[in-house]
Amino acid sequence: MNLLDYLPLLSFLFFTGLVGFTTWWLTHRDDHSRSSSNYFLAGRSLSFGVIAGSLMLTNLSTEQLVGLNGAAFKDGFVVMAWEVIPAFALVLMALFFLPYYLRSGIATVPQFLHERFDTTTRTITTLIFIVAYAAILLPIILYTGATGLISMLDMETLLGVETRTSALWIMVWVIGLIGSVYAIFGGLRTVAISDTINGIGLLIGGLLIAWLGLQAVGDGNAFTGLSTLVEEHPEKFESIGTAEQSVPFSTIFTGVLLLNLFYWCTNQQIIQRTFGASNLAEGQKGVLLAGGLKIFTPLILVLPGVIAFHLYADQIGPDDADNAYGMLVLNILPFWLTGFFAAVVVGAVLSSFNSALNSCATLFSYGVYKSMARPQAEDAEVIRAGKYFATVIALIAMLIAPFLAGFPSIFAYLQQMNGLYFIPIFAVLIVGILFRRVPAVAANVALIVGCLAIAAGYFIPALNVYVDRMHEFHFLGAVFITLVAIMLVIGALKPRAEGWQQIYSGDVDMTPWPHAKWVSGLLLLIVVVIYVTLANI
Repeated sequence: MNLLDYLPLLSFLFFTGLVGFTTWWLTHRDDHSRSSSNYFLAGRSLSFGVIAGSLMLTNLSTEQLVGLNGAAFKDGFVVMAWEVIPAFALVLMALFFLPYYLRSGIATVPQFLHERFDTTTRTITTLIFIVAYAAILLPIILYTGATGLISMLDMETLLGVETRTSALWIMVWVIGLIGSVYAIFGGLRTVAISDTINGIGLLIGGLLIAWLGLQAVGDGNAFTGLSTLVEEHPEKFESIGTAEQSVPFSTIFTGVLLLNLFYWCTNQQIIQRTFGASNLAEGQKGVLLAGGLKIFTPLILVLPGVIAFHLYADQIGPDDADNAYGMLVLNILPFWLTGFFAAVVVGAVLSSFNSALNSCATLFSYGVYKSMARPQAEDAEVIRAGKYFATVIALIAMLIAPFLAGFPSIFAYLQQMNGLYFIPIFAVLIVGILFRRVPAVAANVALIVGCLAIAAGYFIPALNVYVDRMHEFHFLGAVFITLVAIMLVIGALKPRAEGWQQIYSGDVDMTPWPHAKWVSGLLLLIVVVIYVTLANI
């Protein structure tokens, strides 16, 4: 190999290093050592632009780039539900959930549940989050990031290894170690700043892939390429999914909606940066800006999958659809841009990885160490415990990730595993806010019963038959309704002596953004217009 063959790798290292240096330059004067608020909540100093950018890039990672485009390769635009419906969830986050969170001045969702219910509720949810992140989310982020980078840069050749498995192990550990440095030594502000920088690159790179892909379809003319796709594959541009597809239209109103509501309104990994907002108005602006950006992400996360279907349907089978995006990038991206795009993708991976890892440290520090092990611990000790714990979790994730090779659809697997804990926690949160006489025992029963019921439906063959028959997203909706009913029945039989009253902590200015409601209405209108426009009614 000559020096030119290493150009993509060199440009990848350059752009990755540039982001790292820029992040360091902007944050190296931050003092994380003594204040847990500075380390875990960025000193409550985040502006709306940083919040929106960090929300977006934490969400946009290779499980979406690879997995969702792979789903679009098979089913077309029906899978855009995972990108468009979040606008509805983010509106609810801005107008309903965020004011509750900021009024309490919390750092974690389990802290809020402790305030609403009791210590047991906090402990259960903390452990659920930590186990889910360590065993499910973090390994998937590392695996998809490593496989995407291997495909884009031909890492097997560059590393001089004989098998893809060897390259996978090496890249998982490289990405994991870099992400750990950001999360463990930088704190939330470092994570949020790097997210914003990488987010700009990801939007540019993702749109470039879609544009070049359309040009490849249209013999150099992107608009001709789009017309060709619509004319030759009209079924791929249908928003109303059928029962045979991965997202039937009816499931949007059950499991798909519930998973999105949890993800954008309750998921610690995502919403922790909103806890660091300088005030409620900045938080609302950041959340709603993220909602506006999400509406357009199908251009990056769905359209390339349809383009890949047109170009490579005869080369990629349905079981290998997750390879479609990598093949598209490899074939249409100019050689000299490969390293830049690989750096952008790794930036997205690092964003998701270090955000989840930072959340693990926050959950452990506040929910386990400070709450149970060392209630009198000083901030410096709490931060140190969080760093040690995050190191252990990172090592566990790096060990698990390579064993995910062989799953037919990583994105589908992620959504299924998310349902195990998304649904019970969201049910408890929504009942806790809306029904103030429901006692802690109801929440604790719902958390345990919900996780066990969903696990049984997924993994016990005799029950899984019925789940498949009704569709797993409808199953999640049924479990949610059942858990709500259980809590309300317990609340009726054994209500709290007095209704819960939230206490304002005084940590955050709670003046709302005056334009929040009409901007929210506009976002919801755009979602409806998109679905109606693409619906073959």
